[in-house]
Amino acid sequence: MNGVAYPKGTAKALARSLRVYHGDAARNAAMDALYARFLKPGDLAFDIGAHVGDRVSSFRRLGARVVALEPQPGPARAIKLIHGRDPQVTLVEAACGDHRGMATLRINSANPTVSTISGDFVGAARDAEGWREQVWDRELTVPCTTLDSLISRYGMPDFVKIDVEGFEANVLAGLSRLVPAISFEFTTIQRDVAEACLVLLETLGPYRFNVALGESQTLELDEEAGAEAMGGFLRDLPHEANSGDVYAVMQA
Repeated sequence: MNGVAYPKGTAKALARSLRVYHGDAARNAAMDALYARFLKPGDLAFDIGAHVGDRVSSFRRLGARVVALEPQPGPARAIKLIHGRDPQVTLVEAACGDHRGMATLRINSANPTVSTISGDFVGAARDAEGWREQVWDRELTVPCTTLDSLISRYGMPDFVKIDVEGFEANVLAGLSRLVPAISFEFTTIQRDVAEACLVLLETLGPYRFNVALGESQTLELDEEAGAEAMGGFLRDLPHEANSGDVYAVMQA
């Protein structure tokens, strides 16, 4: 849309992401069933780290309004192509963290889904089995906002999804208000980040937790657990579990 030419490797990687994240009907149906637990028509969702917008699409299929944050130019362009004419989708081309300002985004041109602001994430991946082939080959200075600032501008969300490759705790550190439901990604190469997220949410209010592994779109626990039990569950996962999403629901 803006005429920017992207590196060839990035363009191919984005095309792959669009096929993987938008092209599987069964996966999309499972995703919709999962998020229907947290969203209903007319609700407001924040998608923090939207990548190419598969969650944005799911939230819209459920009838929710969406504020999507994506600081990478290529993925942001994909979201504009898919949702640019939808008045119920607001794209903010910025990162999210614990303060407003500017941030350095480390871009993985071959696999932009793991681009990150977290230098610790890049360091943890460097010597980790299954991650050593990942290369963060470019840097980009991007605007950075906070969840509190987004709430002040767009209103209280009913659900916040956070997937920012090791920067999740920083995002939650920029939140001081009780949100009804929140998800955050975890990885087994940085379990300490997930532990920090649990602590931050526990200090905000009475949350209970569940978890979906990988891209299963299926909650693992029959009943929601407390922060301590969820931390134990994550600590006990094998390294090969790799990643997933923790879901926090505020108790009445």
